This record gives sequence, C-alpha cells and structure tokens, in this order.
Amino acid sequence: MTDALKRLSEEGVAIWLDDLSRKRITSGNLAELIDQQHVVGVTTNPTIFQKAISQGDGYDQQLSDLAARKVTVEEAIRMITTADVRDAADILRPVFDATDGQDGRVSIEVDPRLAHNEKATVAEARQLAWLVDRPNTLIKIPATMAGVPAISSVIGLGISVNVTLIFSLERYRAVMDAYLSGLERAKERGLDLSKIHSVASFFVSRVDTEIDKRLDGIGTEEAKALRGKAAVANARLAYQAYEEVFSSDRWNALEKAGANKQRPLWASTGVKDPAYPDTLYVTELVAPNTVNTMPEATLEATEDHGEITGDTVSGTYEQARADLDALERLGISYDDVVQVLEDEGVEKFEASWNDLLKSTQAELERLAPSEG
Repeated sequence: MTDALKRLSEEGVAIWLDDLSRKRITSGNLAELIDQQHVVGVTTNPTIFQKAISQGDGYDQQLSDLAARKVTVEEAIRMITTADVRDAADILRPVFDATDGQDGRVSIEVDPRLAHNEKATVAEARQLAWLVDRPNTLIKIPATMAGVPAISSVIGLGISVNVTLIFSLERYRAVMDAYLSGLERAKERGLDLSKIHSVASFFVSRVDTEIDKRLDGIGTEEAKALRGKAAVANARLAYQAYEEVFSSDRWNALEKAGANKQRPLWASTGVKDPAYPDTLYVTELVAPNTVNTMPEATLEATEDHGEITGDTVSGTYEQARADLDALERLGISYDDVVQVLEDEGVEKFEASWNDLLKSTQAELERLAPSEG
C-alpha cells in the first residue's frame, strides 16, 4: 500500500484532523495520529465539542468540580473546551517547534452567537488566547461582514487566527486583505510578524450539496453533467486568488518584515454524496502551502485508497471558471448560493452552541452536589 498521507504531506499539504475530544487526548489516539498518520494540526468547532461532551463520561470529574463551584454554564463550557485545546496544543508542541510555528496548531472558535458583532468578537478572541495561553493556538473567527474587520484587529494584536466559514471568492479576497491590514497594524505596534500565523478556511463540500440540489431541480442533461464540479472549481479559484495576493508588492513588503503567508485551508472535506469518491476533496485539491482539515473517516479513506498524483490545482483555473460560468447560464446564482451557505453555516454553529449549552447544563445539574 502506498503511503498516500505521506505523499500528500510531501506535496505541501498539511494534514489536520477536524475533531477533538478528551478521550482522543487521554487515550493517546491524538499522539498516535501525529506519529503514524502525518497529522500536524487539529481544528474544533461548536459541533465537535457538543458531540464530545454529550458522549461518554470523560468530562465528569471536571463537570463535577464546576458544578460544586456553581459556575455559569457559559463559564463551564469555556473551562472545558480550553482545557482540551490546551492539552492538544501541548501534544502538538513538538510539531509546532519543528515547523517554526507553521503547524502543530489547535483551533478554537469564538462564541458563534457573536458572529455579527465585531467588538465582542475581538474581546472574545483576546479572552480565548489568554485562557488557552499556548503559542500554538489559532482563534477561529467567522468571515461574516462583522468578522472581517475583527480579523484585522485580532491579527493587529499579534494573535494568530483561523478564519472560518468562507464560501465566496469575493469574501475570501476580503479576508486576505484583512490579514494584510492586520499585519500592517502589528508592524506599526512593533510586534514580531514572524510569530503571527493564519489560515483561511474555505468550505468545500457544502458548496456541492447546495448547488447539486439546485441542479437536480433543473433536471436537464446539461445540469446533471455539472453535478459535483462546483465545490472543487470554487476552491481552485480561491487558490488562484491566494497566489495573486501573496505575490503582490503589498505582500512582498510584509514578507521582508518577517510575515508568514496566510495559507488556504480546505474545510468541510467529508464527502456528503455517496455517488462521489470519498477522497474527492483531498485528491482534487492538492497544492503547495495548503492545509486540508479532515474528519477521521476522510483521513482513513485517504490513507487506504487515496491517489495522490501531485499538484491538482495549478493550471486548472480556466476550466474551474468555465464550470462556475456554466452554472450561472443555467440560472444558478453564485452570489445567492454563497450567501445561503454563510447564513446556514452561522446558524448551524449557533444551534450547536445552544445544544452544547443545554447538554452542559444538564450535566452540571446531574453532577451537582446535594445541599447540606
């Protein structure tokens, strides 16, 4: 069996795991994935934490202590999630040191209910960076209209950021611009730019899910022929935009001052449609200086039968643009699709956060000491 994950890494794709739980940390599983499956980073989100905390008894001791102290449910969640991120960051610290801070990173998200509040997002990012207190943390900020200026502010404070929920090429350009603005602010403050890192999480599978639904509604042969093409095309054009921005004069000036490129990160890479290969969003998005954050099933599928044939992004931009143009000609509005996906993305994370609040509250009540 060829070592597909090793080949992927050699092509310049950093493999991150899109999952975290206390069991994964304490069982040694995370360390094993780093050691044996080329995993060099971890991403989390409210959905991942909600699932982790509601399953098993791995959090009972900490929840029992928090219940005894009568902390609020919001404080309990922050204590639990930052503890997991801190421990995962410590496990990944050797990778962080070996890659000069590029990898070995763990991401933690700001409260998604703040997605449309710039000031609160900045305040939460500062708080999370302080609470976790590890240099290899990335604070996740959604690329909403309020999130984009918050990204500049947080980068300007010297805090490394994972920008999440990017669906559109226009918004991605705004995110890259916000990163450069933040670096310029950090430079004015006299901060060390080489210590500031960022990734831009461009969501993939959800684009096909939404567009395929609309293509199925049209139902013509021409529409059927475009199924499963939009997500890869969109991501490839994002990489083209990345190449443009990070070869500009503005970027070159920052690079001379020690700045790091903001890498594109392919997120939502689990294939939703069983008609497609389960490694589609890995093998078709191989490009230098990218990150692919995979759920464990996708990681295992890639290891088992992924065919890594080198760079599958460079030189594909004309075809990618043609695929998206063909959708517009069928009456599928790109702008509408990406707005629907952003709105849904924020709503889903908010819903997961609310579920997390409910399940944590129930656990606190279950484990609360009896009075007297």
